[in-house]
Amino acid sequence: MRFNFLFFALGLILFSYGISIAIQVQYLGIHPWDVLNVALFDKFGLTIGMWNLAIGVLLVLVSLIVDRKYIRIGTIINAISIGPLIDLFLFIDVFPRSFSTVMDIAVLLLGIVLMGIGGGMYSAAGFGAGPRDGFMLSLSDKLGYSISRTRIAVESLVLIIGLLLGGPVFIFTLIYTFIQSPIFQFSFVRVTEFLKRTTKTNYSDEKVGSV
Repeated sequence: MRFNFLFFALGLILFSYGISIAIQVQYLGIHPWDVLNVALFDKFGLTIGMWNLAIGVLLVLVSLIVDRKYIRIGTIINAISIGPLIDLFLFIDVFPRSFSTVMDIAVLLLGIVLMGIGGGMYSAAGFGAGPRDGFMLSLSDKLGYSISRTRIAVESLVLIIGLLLGGPVFIFTLIYTFIQSPIFQFSFVRVTEFLKRTTKTNYSDEKVGSV
């Protein structure tokens, strides 16, 4: 179990750092949920991390009402830790420096890769889906729609709201998922296989996705 928690904690840290890196070059476009967080920060203040936390907690509460089977202890830890970690990394400001658009693209790709790896790690640990994924999975079951269709609908709505609030939307916002998802899947599969070998844990076939 300690290996599971180690991967869970490290996954959260890498995922948060990846988001923080991407925010540094947000003019290239960032993930729809981060577009919303940045837009709310620019519009109403607080911090980007606090908006991440607020939305995460709200989605957990909604999921508990809609269908609580995807909400586990890891979901709650995820909801309350990612935001503060993002703020911590933004405060420390230890990021790759860039002086050109080409380097900015490389920095953004690094952020996306870290998010994919981190998301796969904490999901494979078996402590539960993230708050956004738990919400979309609960909604998928409730409405009877496929996970992919529900994800597209929810993230499109989030993106529209973020855009209307003035969030940073550009080309990478549209291709984020196509880059991050394969990396997430690779990380999830490899970590799951490792944990099965080292902890002999029986993993359920519950649907788990990335944040």
